[in-house]
Parts: sequence; C-alpha cells; structure tokens
Amino acid sequence: MAAPGLKPPAIAGWCVYDWAMSAFNTVIGTFVFSVYFTKGVAADPDQGSADWAFMLGLSGLLIALLSPVLGAIADRGGRIKPWLAACTLIAVIGSALLWFIRPDPSYALPALLLVGIASTAFELSNVFYNALLPVITPRGHLGRVSGWGWGVGYLGGLVCLILCLVLLLRADPPLFGLIGTTEAQPVRATSVLVAVWYAVFAVPLFLLVPDRLPQAGMSAARAVREGWASLMTTIRAMPRHANTLRFLIASALWRDGINTITAFGGIYAGIVFGMVEAQLILFAIALNVAAGLGAIGFAWADDRIGAKPTLLISLIGLIITGSSMVLVGTDAWSWAPTLSLPLDFTPDQQWLLLLGMGLGVFFGPAQAAARSMMARISPPGLETEFFGIYALTGRAVGVLGPLAYGLAVTMLGSQRAGMATVIVLFLLGTALLLTVKERR
Repeated sequence: MAAPGLKPPAIAGWCVYDWAMSAFNTVIGTFVFSVYFTKGVAADPDQGSADWAFMLGLSGLLIALLSPVLGAIADRGGRIKPWLAACTLIAVIGSALLWFIRPDPSYALPALLLVGIASTAFELSNVFYNALLPVITPRGHLGRVSGWGWGVGYLGGLVCLILCLVLLLRADPPLFGLIGTTEAQPVRATSVLVAVWYAVFAVPLFLLVPDRLPQAGMSAARAVREGWASLMTTIRAMPRHANTLRFLIASALWRDGINTITAFGGIYAGIVFGMVEAQLILFAIALNVAAGLGAIGFAWADDRIGAKPTLLISLIGLIITGSSMVLVGTDAWSWAPTLSLPLDFTPDQQWLLLLGMGLGVFFGPAQAAARSMMARISPPGLETEFFGIYALTGRAVGVLGPLAYGLAVTMLGSQRAGMATVIVLFLLGTALLLTVKERR
C-alpha cells in the first residue's frame, strides 16, 4: 500500500523523464556527437575541441543567469510544467536539427549554435524537473524517489547509447538499410534517435505528474515582476541563511568534481593507461551501469538515515576510489595483487575498470541525495527558485574543476596530478558538508 501522499503513477512518470533526458547528455554531449564535431566537422581537432569548450562555457553562463530568474518566475506563477515543456521542446528540436550537420567545416558554426541552444534548454529543464520532486512525493520519501530518478536516468542514457551502437554506428547496413553510410549519416542519425527518444519518454511526465496550482489572478507580466523581486530578496537574504548557503557551496564543489571526472575520465584512461576506443566504451558502459545501480540501491538510505549521512558515505567512497585510481600503476600501488580477469585489459587497466565501477556506485547517491536535501531545505513554494540558485552555484563553482585539472597537468606535466585535483574538490565539499545541519 502506498504511503499517504505518495503518487506511484506520478513517480513513475517523473523517473521516466530522467530516462528520456539522459540520452541527450550521453550521446550528444559526451560519447558520439561531440567526438564527431571535433574529428569530423571542425577543420582542426584541437581548434574544434577549443570551440566546443567555448560553446559550453557560453551555455553555462546563460544557464547561470537564467536558471534562478526563470525559477523565481515559475514559483510566482505557480505552474511548472509549461516551463518544463518549453525547455524540453527546444532541446528535442535542437537535437533533431543536428541531422543536417554534415562533415564539413562550413557546418561548424551551425553545429555549435544548435548544440549550445539545445544544451542550455536541457540544463534549464533540470531546474523545473527537480522542482516537481516535492509535488509527487511526501518529504519522507524524497530521498528514495530522487535516487530512483538518477538510477533510471543513468540506465536510460546507457540503453540509448547501446541502441546507437547496434542500430547505427556498428550496423551494416545502418538502421536496416534506411539510411546510407556517406557523409557520416549513421553518426548524424544518432541525434535524431536522441530527439525521438527524448520526446517519447518525456510524455509520461506530462500525462501523469500533477502540476502546482496556478496563482489566482497572476498574469505573466506580474509573475515576471514578482519573480524577479522575489529572487533579489532571496539573494540579499542568503547570508542570513548560512546553513543553506554552506550546503549550496559544498554540493557545488563535489558536483564539480563529478563533472570533471566525467569530462576527463576518458582522457585519463586513454593517456595514462593506454585504453583504446573499444576499451573506453566498455569502461563507460561499466561505469554507467554501476552508477545507475548505486543510485537505486542507495535510494532507501537517504530516507532511513538522512540525506547528509548518505552524502558523507558517498563522498568518502568517492575519495577512496578516486585516490586509488590516481595511484594505480605507481610504486604506491605495488602492494595490490595482479589481476587476471578474462578481459582484453592489462592488469593495471583491470584495476582501473574495477575502481571506476566502484567510483560509479557513489556517483548516483552523491547527486541524488544532494537533490533531495535541496528539496528538504527549500522553503515551501519557493522550490523552483531555490533549485535555480542550486544550478547557479553549480555553474559558478563549475569552472574550478576543469581549470584546476588543466593547470595541474600544465604545471606538473602529469594527468595523475590533474585527477588528484578532483580529490581535493571532494575533500573540500565533505569538510563543508560537515557544518551543514539537515532538517528531517
């Protein structure tokens, strides 16, 4: 029997949306289209990488500026789903239009514009999506539902990636012969698959998840005025909410650490351990499966022992596994036994694979429990505004990880030194989290 206030159909629809949107990040942002752009569209791979990074930086700036403002406006108007629908539609259309990006440098600028717009809409949709969490479940179940969403999302992105490989990238002929192989059509078609996937699996949320009631007599113009005024009042008052402010900074630090590992993990495995493409794909699949199972498996702990203890366990796990990944293959790792798993990996690569899966187990809980704790400490009726500020702090702090990684590699000439900076972010986030009080 469902707990009072628990809405199982709404929870299912909410979780399936994470399954839908994760395909965008996995296929377009990380493993397929980003590589196609730098190697196939841009005139020079190095310049293409720089242009891609610059585009993401501009997108991040827009997200940082817009997320708290739009969140505050949505809170004043009451309803959330229209904003989520608009962001979803923009991301879906932007993804589908990437089909027209041919492997020619003349398409580089249109590609960057489309990905930038779609990425901005994708990230903004998270603000409204997260704010629906308190709508569908009582506070006593926030942790497990948040964990279920993260877990389903990791698995959804993985399944879509596998479909891209099976139906398009490794198929002969691709898509049962419906498309050709010239001008990178199989790679371009992955963006269309993502658009269809995103659109189809987003539908259950809009059918099953209830929205907040609109504010009576609240026009759009008034919502904008009052939303902006409310945001300014909240920001000015934030120093008086020291507990919430400490949590926002702490969570931004470890989220930045996770994002840095996601961005540079493949580079680290390829350069330091010599992993080739097939090994990297297996590494990515293993890590995503572990992350999904970890998010789902730890979901119960959040509600039973609290978000803060769950976060501390996850962060300690990230620190231990992350530090071990830095040490594998060095003299400090000589005590470890030599692995001989039935895989086409060297012993050190096998250790990296196992430790990467261990790292992934703690990825999900660290993100899911942070979301549930944010929902718990947000004032009632201002959830969207506070999730906007949550996104703002994540973006503001988000430059630290890549910058520290790049500086460490440049100054010390070592990818291991770069990866060690991530551990510092985890340690700082953990230390600051210890000072945060959780409201149960």
